[in-house]
Amino acid sequence: MSKPQVGIQLYSVRDLSEKDFLGTIRRIADIGYKNVELAGYYGVSAKDLRAALSDAGLNAPSAHVGLTMDQPDKWKDNLQTQVEYALELGIKRFIIPWFPLPESPTEDDVAKMADVLEQASEIVTKSGMSFGYHNHAFEFKSVGGKLVIDRLLERIPADKLFAEFDLGWVKVGGQDPAAYIEKYAGRVPVVHAKDFKDDGVDTEIGRGTVDWDAALAACEKSGVEYIIIEQEHYDVGSLESAKLNFAWFRERGML
Repeated sequence: MSKPQVGIQLYSVRDLSEKDFLGTIRRIADIGYKNVELAGYYGVSAKDLRAALSDAGLNAPSAHVGLTMDQPDKWKDNLQTQVEYALELGIKRFIIPWFPLPESPTEDDVAKMADVLEQASEIVTKSGMSFGYHNHAFEFKSVGGKLVIDRLLERIPADKLFAEFDLGWVKVGGQDPAAYIEKYAGRVPVVHAKDFKDDGVDTEIGRGTVDWDAALAACEKSGVEYIIIEQEHYDVGSLESAKLNFAWFRERGML
């Protein structure tokens, strides 16, 4: 298997994007990144954003797009609008970043989640894009003797739902990131590289608790195409963290 390409989730620099989204895109490219995963468009048209990415030499293979479940009568229409934007932008993978499960979910709660994801997948996949889900730790809770994430991936066919495992959250959820990549090999085209310290706060890659030697080996073995860096909290500025994470992967010959 070839080595995965490395990119960055632009949620990692959301503080800068909120002030100057297109300028932040250029700053990310200046670090040396070639791939980005989008998380919000900050009022920029698909045409202008596509031009800005092209001018910066950046590829955007995927985007995080939330379901507006707080608007139960409108979420499908809202999703269709997002699909049309993503198509104009040229996105190939459309990823739901989270779903509002209760704190202590029941089997019925998980079934309702699966129902919504199936309906959303139908809207997205008929456009030609593939449809994925990004986990946090709560999907690794056991409900009725089985983890939520396994229930979802067993119920919804692989051609309707792929997994974007967030490796840091898999670890926080009490599971082995490498083992989960291998368990669903062929169904995990994209992963998130995130690391957590013992206190539960995320940090730069290699400074936390994830076994990256095992995780990266599993990514390569299992055919993961993109490793997307995501960081939410910083001991330094968000752009400086982006530089440190880039350097970490470059030192390992992956950039």
